[in-house]
Amino acid sequence: MKFPQKIKYILKQSGAVNMYYYLYKKTWEFREKFLLKHSPYLYAQYRYKRMYGKRAHIQNPVTFDENLLWLMLYWRHPLKTECGDKYTMRSYVQKLGWGHVLPELLGVYQNSSEIDFDTLPSKFVLKCTHGCGFNIICYDKATINRDEVRHKLDQWMKIDYSKFAGELHYASMTPCIICETFLDDLANNRPTDYKIYCFGGKAHCTLVALDRNLEGYTDKFDIYDVEWNTKLPYYKTSLLTERHTPKPESYDEMIKAAEALSKPFPFVRIDFYNINGKAVLGEMTFTPSGCIHSGYTELGQNILGSLIELPKRIK
Repeated sequence: MKFPQKIKYILKQSGAVNMYYYLYKKTWEFREKFLLKHSPYLYAQYRYKRMYGKRAHIQNPVTFDENLLWLMLYWRHPLKTECGDKYTMRSYVQKLGWGHVLPELLGVYQNSSEIDFDTLPSKFVLKCTHGCGFNIICYDKATINRDEVRHKLDQWMKIDYSKFAGELHYASMTPCIICETFLDDLANNRPTDYKIYCFGGKAHCTLVALDRNLEGYTDKFDIYDVEWNTKLPYYKTSLLTERHTPKPESYDEMIKAAEALSKPFPFVRIDFYNINGKAVLGEMTFTPSGCIHSGYTELGQNILGSLIELPKRIK
């Protein structure tokens, strides 16, 4: 055994390497928490530089990411919290006369112990309302482990989602759990997502997320113009494929609903599903991908950024 390999072997056996990585991870976590607590601006710069290797022009934003970061830091309108929360969003949608596009609500719970699984249908969706990805999709009630479901929900309920990427509007949400009707298409597949990008009440384009797996993951994204005539060169991986997705039957209704709901906001992405020919609202998203996403092309970053008219600051 050569000398360097011998040293590496000794360190590995002694646990020193594992200790090094443990300390490195803890130092990294401390640095992120410190920055987020004392300066959300510096934390945003830190995240941006990790992604792109350069500083963001947040004070004079140009790109889509930079404009989203500005809005995240300096436009803390209470409507963002109301509409970003998956439960209180429903009241806003109903107030504007679009309650018919909401999925059926089966229950609202302050904690998992309140859930009576026996009264729920065989398929349903449970969501914690104060973050992203806190979803349990039940395909068959008879096969789920109820204790595991309750434990997972209870863990999610303790999380302050604003601490992950500095998305400040999440900090003011009051967490709860909702149960909604299970959504699938006629083939019992995970429905396609239609994510409409709206700027000041005007829809500009729609991102389509195809072929999600059971965990909700997909790498198939395409962006179409608002008329669904052309696939726009805004997304890098989309340029590598010739696929075309037909316009959903309920697309016109999606656009009408999105434009009505988005009027107060410089930017919001409103997500829909087409379920058996009807538009169903998923959520309203103000900070997609935590405001930093390298999947857009340079053209996409610049055009989408140019569509945001920055409002007066609200802190």
